[in-house]
Amino acid sequence: MSGRSVLVVSHTARPEAIEATTVAVAKLRDAGVTPVMHASDREEFAPHLATELTAELDTDVEVSNIEIALVLGGDGTILRAAELLRGSACPILGVNLGHVGFLAEAESHDLSFTLDRVLAGQYSVEERMTLEVCAYMPRAEAHAGADGNVAHSGEVITRTWAVNEASVEKRGRMLEVALGVDARPLSSFGCDGVVLATPTGSTAYSFSAGGPVVWPGVQALLAVPIAAHALFNRPLVVGPESVLTVEILPQSGGLGVLWCDGRRRTELPVGAVVEVRRSDLPLRLARIDEAVFTDRLVNKFHLPVTGWRGEPGVAR
Repeated sequence: MSGRSVLVVSHTARPEAIEATTVAVAKLRDAGVTPVMHASDREEFAPHLATELTAELDTDVEVSNIEIALVLGGDGTILRAAELLRGSACPILGVNLGHVGFLAEAESHDLSFTLDRVLAGQYSVEERMTLEVCAYMPRAEAHAGADGNVAHSGEVITRTWAVNEASVEKRGRMLEVALGVDARPLSSFGCDGVVLATPTGSTAYSFSAGGPVVWPGVQALLAVPIAAHALFNRPLVVGPESVLTVEILPQSGGLGVLWCDGRRRTELPVGAVVEVRRSDLPLRLARIDEAVFTDRLVNKFHLPVTGWRGEPGVAR
């Protein structure tokens, strides 16, 4: 299929998302642009949007031919779009139909304006760091998981990735973990889990766990303990070339689970090590305005700024 193609990814269960998707598809078609949807989305939207109005991703249009992804929903929908586009150069532009919608560029009332900018190609692209995640068994002994399967020494349990964070969490009883940086031990403690996050994820799960807000332009990795039983239980910020590890110690009270972006789940037996580093594949976000991150924080969290009298550049 030739010509311009735009991927539309939508929250399939919200009335406002269904309405916005119908509007977006109609406007793209009127402009001679092919709206493309994933097969599952086309099926979900069939009662509201005739399937012949959209092309199917990978069947009719390959990912490499998608110009931009228009995401109608919240941050969870944007993360789903990131899964569909992983490894491609296609940027993602989010229209927030959720609650906070930190990753989204526009609000629902700006949909028409946003579509005009997309059709005109008037947007910039910002690259965000993502994580490469590997869980494996380093020890000589074997461990049986909750499902009875045995993980052996040197066995890779999973290789995956994350935009926001990889979190190692307890399944039942408290975990005993060892935290390491760059193949060196840092501390061991009991906890409910550890969040390993990107700057993008610093305003998500990491923030809820007490981690710092990190500006997107800062290249760094975060480690944030969850309810740690330790004196040294503060969040850590390390360089982008560092490698963070969390090991579930033999004396741990129970098994663990690895969550990536709260979407991909892997059971972790006692003795498992989760290793996190910067991925070579960034997330590409489309931007239609030049709003600074400070303003985004203020607007999304409704922060009080009454009394501010500063002027940029005056003190230089």
